[in-house]
Amino acid sequence: MKKKLLTSAFAAVLCMGAGLATVYVTPATAAQSSKSDKPEALYPNATRKEPKLDLTSPRDQKAINDGLEAANAGDDEKAEKDLQPIIDKSKSKYAKAMALQGLAGVKYKNGDIKGAITMLQQAIDLGVMPNDTYFQLLYMLAQFQMADQDYQASLNTLAKWRDEGKKETADSYALEGNADYRLKKYPEAIAAIQKAKSLGTKSEPSWDQILMASYAESGQTDQAAKLAMQAVADAPNDATALNNAVAILTEAKQYPQAIDLMEKARANGTLKTQTHYVNLAKLYLITGQSSDDPKPNAIKAAQVLDDGMTKGIVDKNTENYTLLGEAAQLADNNAQAVDNYVKASATASNGDAALRAAQVLITENKYTDAKKYAQEALDKGLTDHKGNAYMVLAASERGLKHKAEAIAAMKKAAEQPETAARAKEWLKQQGGGH
Repeated sequence: MKKKLLTSAFAAVLCMGAGLATVYVTPATAAQSSKSDKPEALYPNATRKEPKLDLTSPRDQKAINDGLEAANAGDDEKAEKDLQPIIDKSKSKYAKAMALQGLAGVKYKNGDIKGAITMLQQAIDLGVMPNDTYFQLLYMLAQFQMADQDYQASLNTLAKWRDEGKKETADSYALEGNADYRLKKYPEAIAAIQKAKSLGTKSEPSWDQILMASYAESGQTDQAAKLAMQAVADAPNDATALNNAVAILTEAKQYPQAIDLMEKARANGTLKTQTHYVNLAKLYLITGQSSDDPKPNAIKAAQVLDDGMTKGIVDKNTENYTLLGEAAQLADNNAQAVDNYVKASATASNGDAALRAAQVLITENKYTDAKKYAQEALDKGLTDHKGNAYMVLAASERGLKHKAEAIAAMKKAAEQPETAARAKEWLKQQGGGH
């Protein structure tokens, strides 16, 4: 009667590549030439030597400024009109680079990620940008590559950005951890996210999702469970945090902890879906099956399903009535088990639920009813255990003193692989042959 619960592995949905902010940089003007006017350097320890700007044309400078402003404002047509001629005709490498990065942002925003990557790479390769601009665009390239699912390229770009720029940020390590996770490099992902958390003032939920998933995938289920439970404690009304925690705790076979979390969620109203209620009931059943006294947990499983049905959350369908039947059977309430299996059979497309009812009834020596549901099971068709249905039918006929009918049913059971040996032995003893 054991059932597989939830999913076989915790799968985190982590998409940090989407919705990245595009950075547009306005070129320096002559008015910014004095040291007192320059902003504080973003990469003061960079090993890259600052190149000299070759922007001398006021016309180019105005077109770049206008184009970048248009791009920032979402006026793509004007941005392309101002910036594309710079790319095609300007003698200034700096002007070309600025125009390329501007149009790269437009392409990215419009979903052309590969085109954005190509233009941004061209801008970077020109090698003429000031360090602050150069490293911002290099980091942007790593983000674009991540969004393009080119995870190794993103890691390579990040390594270059960090090595040359001599800068460490929480977000950059989070991006690295995400790429490592996608490449199934779980120890590296764990190290990167832990570094991000050590540098950041506040851990983002997506960082913890990557960390939990990496722990789970690398077999460190205890660590994953600990982090998952903390996430629920921090956000008790967050359904995603609850789902992640329950999945991880289930994988770790920490069923009591998973039940405790879900019961608290049921109490505070966070448990809102049929899947939640059904999974909680299954957790109770799994726990009951492995205990010396399964009855208390089986009763709780039934209570959870009844509660969900009363609230209109859990459907009154074949699957859920079957689960109720299993709970009642495990709680030694055979009458309730049969009642639920019969309800399940009423809407079932096959005879599985009817066979369950028949199997319970035969243990109660209720031969007429057992025969009825065993025959119903065979008439509807079974996904499996056809031999068992014939065995129950034969037992019912024996109980009713119908020897010929019992032998006929047992001969049918002898044709099924799962019951052939038992049926043939019985027939031999009865002299019924085969």
